[in-house]
Amino acid sequence: MGSPSVEIIGVGKRYSLSGGRGYTTLREALSSVVSGRNGRDQREFWALRNVDLVISEGEALGIIGRNGAGKTTLLKIVSHITEPTAGVARMRGRVGSLLEVGTGFHPELTGAENIYLNGAILGMSRREIHRRFDEIVEFAGLERFLDLPLKRYSSGMALRLAFSVAAHLKADIVVVDEVLAVGDAEFQQRCLGKFDDFRAEGRTVLFVSHDLGAVTRLCARAVWLDEGVIRGDGPAADLTTEYLRSFADEGRLVVSLEEEPLGGPVKLVRASVSAAGDEPVPHTPRRDEPLVLSVEFDLTSRARDLDVALYLVNSRGVRVIDESWNDAGQRPVVAQSPGRIAASVTVPALLTSDDYTLGVWIGTSAEVYVDRELLQFRLLPHPTDTHEETTRPRVVRLPVSWTIETER
Repeated sequence: MGSPSVEIIGVGKRYSLSGGRGYTTLREALSSVVSGRNGRDQREFWALRNVDLVISEGEALGIIGRNGAGKTTLLKIVSHITEPTAGVARMRGRVGSLLEVGTGFHPELTGAENIYLNGAILGMSRREIHRRFDEIVEFAGLERFLDLPLKRYSSGMALRLAFSVAAHLKADIVVVDEVLAVGDAEFQQRCLGKFDDFRAEGRTVLFVSHDLGAVTRLCARAVWLDEGVIRGDGPAADLTTEYLRSFADEGRLVVSLEEEPLGGPVKLVRASVSAAGDEPVPHTPRRDEPLVLSVEFDLTSRARDLDVALYLVNSRGVRVIDESWNDAGQRPVVAQSPGRIAASVTVPALLTSDDYTLGVWIGTSAEVYVDRELLQFRLLPHPTDTHEETTRPRVVRLPVSWTIETER
């Protein structure tokens, strides 16, 4: 690796949770001094604390952690979107930020006009935008819609266009946050290919994603943020495994959850994994048995068009199952009044023997209430499985049928 491209020294970021006015009257200031508060809000939240991090030139660094761990805050500091409350952040070279893609888009302007507008906001010259215009359009795959006003674009089309503009900014340091949520599967693969280009060109990349498989593929090194502090720093494959195990109630297939509503009307109560039909004697499931994934939660207030998704992540960080109620063609859950909801999905016996993490997503098309991992369990091998069969790096084990013909 080359010389340091990013240096983070003792960085902390504090936010006020007062929700009040951004100014103080003379009377309030004097009152604060008399009461000993010195004008400081007593309700503060440190998104980052004493973060030390050095990233070498040309290095691709993955940043992992739960929601609210401080990942996006760190990227915003590197991108000069926000300043640290404490410490120093030094970046050497031009920073390209793929954080809040689409900022500055105007709905009345055409797609082509918004390319120039958004490029200018990101710091590109008009000549630079003109030179890369065809590449931007081709990457977004929106050639037929360039002359339409942006208000006629779907949200996915607008995000694709915005990401394409940001991805073609020639920057020494590229900062990316959850870009795999943009567009369809084909476009996401195009994005991953773009990151390969960044690395080949020797750019420094900071990559945040909940897709741990993408982190391990793109980054040799990762940093694990937990409640604003660095909990781990090392090889991406090792760190993602440690991260998955950290929140797991290892060996338990049922976990009770006592917590307050997470910024919305949802309070998680219970999550479980079981083998289908394992009553009356519960047992640890095997790979040849269907799995039942379940979650129970209390709805503390009315919520329309609620959707529930359950997902499984394997030991290599690959999300192998991600199914929602709406995916099954069912109508959205319409909760007319508060109460308890129990949701479960049965997964056919297709997965290989491995360690898995169960996660849940609960929300609507407009708002996410819960998106978190709940427990870890081991799917046992079949008694007849050999060691070679249990250690082969495959995701599913399909009931395939072989035919071999020979000619003499």
